[in-house]
Order: sequence, then C-alpha cells, then structure tokens
Amino acid sequence: MALPDLLKKAIVQMSVQEKDKLLLRLVTKDPLLVDRLHFELIEDSSTLPERREVIRERIMKIAQMNQYSPGWIMMDMRSLSGDITHHVKITKDKYGEIELNVAMLNAFFEHHAEQLRSYTSRSDKCALYIAKKTQTVLRLLDKLNEDYYVDFVDDVNQLLGFVHTMCSHPYARQLELPREWP
Repeated sequence: MALPDLLKKAIVQMSVQEKDKLLLRLVTKDPLLVDRLHFELIEDSSTLPERREVIRERIMKIAQMNQYSPGWIMMDMRSLSGDITHHVKITKDKYGEIELNVAMLNAFFEHHAEQLRSYTSRSDKCALYIAKKTQTVLRLLDKLNEDYYVDFVDDVNQLLGFVHTMCSHPYARQLELPREWP
C-alpha cells in the first residue's frame, strides 16, 4: 500500500522518539522482519555458514529417515524447501539457496533410490516436483556469477544424472533439462 505524500511528510516531521515507538510496534508485527533485523544487526551477518550447516544437517537427518512412498518423500522435500526459502528471505543468501537445494535433491535420490527409481502413478507428483525444483536450481545458477560454477559443477551434474535416470526422467525431457551442466 502506497503512502500519500502528506502522510509521508507528517511522518518525517515527527520526533525521533515517536518514530522509534511506531517503528518498534510495526516491526513486532512481522516475525520475518524481526528475524532479518536480528541477523543483520545483532549477528552482523557473520553466522551465515552456521545457518547453512544447520539446514544441511536437517536435510541429511530427514533424508535418512525411512519413507514408505514417494508422496512422503515429496512432503519432506517441500518442508525442507520451506526452511531453505525462509533462510534465503532472512539472509539474502543466493549461493546458499542453490547449494542447499542441490544438497537436498541429491540426498533424497541417494537415500531413497528404490522409491524414486521408476516412474509410476504413485511417484508422479514427486517426479514432477523434483524436475521443477531442478529447473529452478538451473535458473538460479544462470543468474549466479560464472566464477562460482566450479563450486557446483560436480553436484549439479550428479543431480542431473539422477533426474534423467530416475522417476523424474519423463518430466526432465518435457522441461528440456540438460543432461550435463554447464
């Protein structure tokens, strides 16, 4: 919602104490903003590697759990994807977004190869999710500076190998995902 010019001028003319009170009241209404300010102001953005490691450990823990169907696997991947998205909204960590998504997809392929091996009606939604998530990762990589490609080439090519040989292969062809990157 855009503020009218008169209201903007009135806010600018308020005393510093009044502005601070209003700002603190507004900030507490948005938990995401509170987390972001905490990260930037208190942590001084220095805890980025630790935050990535916490999510990476959670990915490995959940990927190693026994799942009975591709549907459960997809639910776990969506939950982890939400954690990654939350991390990115707070930290603006584009490198970590790619790294964590690739790690998540590879971990689930490695630990659940049997459930994700062949395309069936039970694996359809999971296969589509995996193919689209891979497509998203490739788009994010295109926006990243080419100097970082070296960091991702092995993991991304491993992921593309899984995507083209496991249950997601029909969607990989449909989405025209490459077999090798870059």
